[in-house]
Amino acid sequence: MSRAALLVIDVQESFRQRPIWAYGSNPDIVGQVDRLVTAARQRGDLVVWVLHAEPGTGGVFDPARGHVRLLDGLTPTAGEPTLVKTAHNAFTTTNLQQLLTTAGVDDLTVCGIRTEQCVETTARVGSDLGYRMTFVTDATQTFPIPHREVPETATVEEILADPRTMTTEEIITRTEYALAGRFATISTVDEVIGAALADARR
Repeated sequence: MSRAALLVIDVQESFRQRPIWAYGSNPDIVGQVDRLVTAARQRGDLVVWVLHAEPGTGGVFDPARGHVRLLDGLTPTAGEPTLVKTAHNAFTTTNLQQLLTTAGVDDLTVCGIRTEQCVETTARVGSDLGYRMTFVTDATQTFPIPHREVPETATVEEILADPRTMTTEEIITRTEYALAGRFATISTVDEVIGAALADARR
Protein backbone atom coordinates (compact mmCIF):
# COMPACT_ATOMS: atom_id res chain seq x y z
CA MET A 1 0.00 0.00 0.00
CA SER A 2 1.32 3.43 -0.95
CA ARG A 3 2.17 5.78 1.90
CA ALA A 4 3.16 9.43 2.18
CA ALA A 5 5.86 11.08 4.25
CA LEU A 6 6.76 14.58 5.38
CA LEU A 7 10.43 15.57 5.46
CA VAL A 8 11.29 18.43 7.81
CA ILE A 9 14.71 19.60 6.68
CA ASP A 10 17.21 21.57 8.79
CA VAL A 11 14.77 23.62 10.87
CA GLN A 12 17.53 23.93 13.41
CA GLU A 13 19.11 26.27 15.90
CA SER A 14 22.27 26.59 13.77
CA PHE A 15 20.57 29.09 11.46
CA ARG A 16 19.27 31.19 14.33
CA GLN A 17 22.85 31.71 15.48
CA ARG A 18 23.71 33.62 12.29
CA PRO A 19 23.28 37.43 12.12
CA ILE A 20 21.36 37.06 8.83
CA TRP A 21 18.61 35.19 10.70
CA ALA A 22 16.75 38.44 11.39
CA TYR A 23 16.29 38.92 7.63
CA GLY A 24 14.81 35.49 6.91
CA SER A 25 11.86 35.12 4.57
CA ASN A 26 9.58 33.32 6.98
CA PRO A 27 9.58 34.48 10.61
CA ASP A 28 6.86 31.90 11.39
CA ILE A 29 8.79 28.92 9.99
CA VAL A 30 8.25 26.92 13.20
CA GLY A 31 4.50 27.55 13.22
CA GLN A 32 4.10 26.66 9.54
CA VAL A 33 6.15 23.48 9.86
CA ASP A 34 4.24 22.50 13.00
CA ARG A 35 0.94 22.82 11.08
CA LEU A 36 2.27 20.44 8.42
CA VAL A 37 3.54 18.01 11.03
CA THR A 38 0.19 18.00 12.83
CA ALA A 39 -1.67 17.32 9.57
CA ALA A 40 0.76 14.54 8.62
CA ARG A 41 0.35 12.85 11.98
CA GLN A 42 -3.44 13.06 11.78
CA ARG A 43 -3.36 11.44 8.35
CA GLY A 44 -1.00 8.69 9.48
CA ASP A 45 1.88 9.85 7.29
CA LEU A 46 5.46 9.21 8.27
CA VAL A 47 7.25 12.29 9.62
CA VAL A 48 11.03 12.35 9.17
CA TRP A 49 13.21 15.00 10.79
CA VAL A 50 16.52 15.92 9.16
CA LEU A 51 19.35 17.94 10.68
CA HIS A 52 22.52 19.21 8.99
CA ALA A 53 25.92 18.75 10.63
CA GLU A 54 29.46 19.79 9.73
CA PRO A 55 31.62 18.01 12.32
CA GLY A 56 35.01 19.46 13.14
CA THR A 57 34.41 22.82 11.46
CA GLY A 58 33.89 24.84 14.62
CA GLY A 59 30.97 26.64 12.99
CA VAL A 60 27.29 26.77 13.89
CA PHE A 61 26.71 23.41 12.19
CA ASP A 62 29.42 21.67 14.20
CA PRO A 63 27.61 19.34 16.65
CA ALA A 64 30.18 20.24 19.29
CA ARG A 65 28.71 23.76 19.42
CA GLY A 66 25.31 22.41 20.52
CA HIS A 67 23.23 24.09 17.82
CA VAL A 68 22.49 21.02 15.69
CA ARG A 69 19.03 20.59 17.19
CA LEU A 70 15.49 21.45 16.20
CA LEU A 71 14.25 24.97 16.82
CA ASP A 72 12.17 25.35 19.96
CA GLY A 73 8.55 24.40 19.34
CA LEU A 74 9.26 21.34 17.21
CA THR A 75 9.43 17.93 18.87
CA PRO A 76 9.45 14.49 17.23
CA THR A 77 7.13 11.88 18.68
CA ALA A 78 7.81 8.17 19.15
CA GLY A 79 8.44 6.44 15.84
CA GLU A 80 9.50 9.58 14.00
CA PRO A 81 13.14 9.19 12.95
CA THR A 82 15.68 11.99 13.12
CA LEU A 83 18.47 11.76 10.53
CA VAL A 84 21.68 13.77 10.48
CA LYS A 85 23.12 14.61 7.07
CA THR A 86 26.40 16.13 5.95
CA ALA A 87 25.42 16.82 2.31
CA HIS A 88 22.95 19.36 0.95
CA ASN A 89 20.27 16.79 0.10
CA ALA A 90 18.71 14.50 2.67
CA PHE A 91 19.47 11.27 0.77
CA THR A 92 23.18 11.04 -0.03
CA THR A 93 24.70 10.74 3.45
CA THR A 94 21.78 9.11 5.29
CA ASN A 95 19.68 5.94 5.09
CA LEU A 96 16.60 7.97 4.12
CA GLN A 97 15.87 6.05 0.93
CA GLN A 98 16.07 2.71 2.74
CA LEU A 99 13.79 4.04 5.48
CA LEU A 100 11.21 5.27 2.95
CA THR A 101 11.35 2.05 0.94
CA THR A 102 10.80 -0.04 4.07
CA ALA A 103 7.82 2.17 4.99
CA GLY A 104 6.34 1.88 1.49
CA VAL A 105 6.52 5.62 0.83
CA ASP A 106 5.93 6.94 -2.70
CA ASP A 107 4.80 10.52 -1.98
CA LEU A 108 7.16 12.97 -0.29
CA THR A 109 6.35 16.44 1.01
CA VAL A 110 9.31 18.66 1.84
CA CYS A 111 9.68 21.79 3.97
CA GLY A 112 12.42 23.48 5.95
CA ILE A 113 15.55 25.63 5.64
CA ARG A 114 16.90 26.79 3.19
CA THR A 115 14.39 27.10 0.38
CA GLU A 116 16.87 27.04 -2.50
CA GLN A 117 19.54 24.91 -0.92
CA CYS A 118 18.82 21.79 1.13
CA VAL A 119 15.05 21.74 0.59
CA GLU A 120 15.22 22.31 -3.17
CA THR A 121 18.13 19.88 -3.57
CA THR A 122 16.25 17.19 -1.69
CA ALA A 123 13.22 17.74 -3.93
CA ARG A 124 15.36 17.37 -7.04
CA VAL A 125 17.08 14.18 -5.84
CA GLY A 126 13.81 12.73 -4.55
CA SER A 127 12.18 13.29 -7.92
CA ASP A 128 15.07 11.60 -9.72
CA LEU A 129 14.70 8.64 -7.35
CA GLY A 130 11.06 8.28 -8.39
CA TYR A 131 9.18 9.90 -5.53
CA ARG A 132 6.22 12.19 -6.17
CA MET A 133 7.45 15.40 -4.60
CA THR A 134 5.44 18.25 -3.06
CA PHE A 135 7.35 21.42 -2.20
CA VAL A 136 5.58 23.55 0.42
CA THR A 137 7.09 26.96 -0.18
CA ASP A 138 5.50 28.84 2.73
CA ALA A 139 6.88 26.21 5.11
CA THR A 140 10.42 26.95 3.93
CA GLN A 141 12.74 29.76 4.83
CA THR A 142 15.69 31.42 3.15
CA PHE A 143 17.94 34.45 3.52
CA PRO A 144 19.44 37.08 1.19
CA ILE A 145 22.33 35.65 -0.86
CA PRO A 146 25.40 37.81 -1.50
CA HIS A 147 27.04 37.97 -4.92
CA ARG A 148 29.79 35.41 -5.40
CA GLU A 149 32.44 38.16 -5.47
CA VAL A 150 31.49 39.47 -2.03
CA PRO A 151 34.09 38.39 0.58
CA GLU A 152 33.02 36.06 3.38
CA THR A 153 34.00 38.76 5.86
CA ALA A 154 31.24 41.09 4.60
CA THR A 155 28.79 42.20 7.28
CA VAL A 156 25.05 41.69 7.01
CA GLU A 157 24.67 45.42 6.46
CA GLU A 158 27.12 45.31 3.54
CA ILE A 159 25.36 42.33 2.02
CA LEU A 160 21.94 43.95 2.26
CA ALA A 161 23.23 47.22 0.81
CA ASP A 162 24.81 45.51 -2.22
CA PRO A 163 22.48 45.81 -5.25
CA ARG A 164 23.80 42.45 -6.48
CA THR A 165 22.42 40.62 -3.44
CA MET A 166 19.60 38.26 -4.32
CA THR A 167 16.53 38.98 -2.20
CA THR A 168 14.48 36.29 -0.51
CA GLU A 169 11.59 37.04 -2.87
CA GLU A 170 13.84 36.49 -5.89
CA ILE A 171 15.20 33.26 -4.43
CA ILE A 172 11.72 31.85 -3.76
CA THR A 173 10.47 32.78 -7.21
CA ARG A 174 13.49 31.18 -8.88
CA THR A 175 13.11 27.99 -6.85
CA GLU A 176 9.43 27.62 -7.71
CA TYR A 177 10.13 28.20 -11.42
CA ALA A 178 12.92 25.62 -11.38
CA LEU A 179 10.94 22.93 -9.58
CA ALA A 180 7.41 23.29 -10.94
CA GLY A 181 6.56 20.87 -13.72
CA ARG A 182 9.98 19.21 -13.47
CA PHE A 183 10.79 18.05 -9.98
CA ALA A 184 7.87 18.87 -7.69
CA THR A 185 4.36 20.17 -7.26
CA ILE A 186 4.45 23.59 -5.62
CA SER A 187 1.99 23.88 -2.74
CA THR A 188 1.08 25.89 0.36
CA VAL A 189 0.50 24.79 3.93
CA ASP A 190 -3.23 25.52 3.58
CA GLU A 191 -3.44 23.42 0.40
CA VAL A 192 -1.67 20.47 2.00
CA ILE A 193 -3.88 20.62 5.08
CA GLY A 194 -6.98 20.97 2.90
CA ALA A 195 -6.00 17.86 0.96
CA ALA A 196 -5.45 15.97 4.20
CA LEU A 197 -8.90 16.95 5.46
CA ALA A 198 -10.45 15.88 2.17
CA ASP A 199 -8.75 12.48 2.44
CA ALA A 200 -10.06 12.09 5.99
CA ARG A 201 -13.65 12.59 4.80
CA ARG A 202 -13.46 9.84 2.20
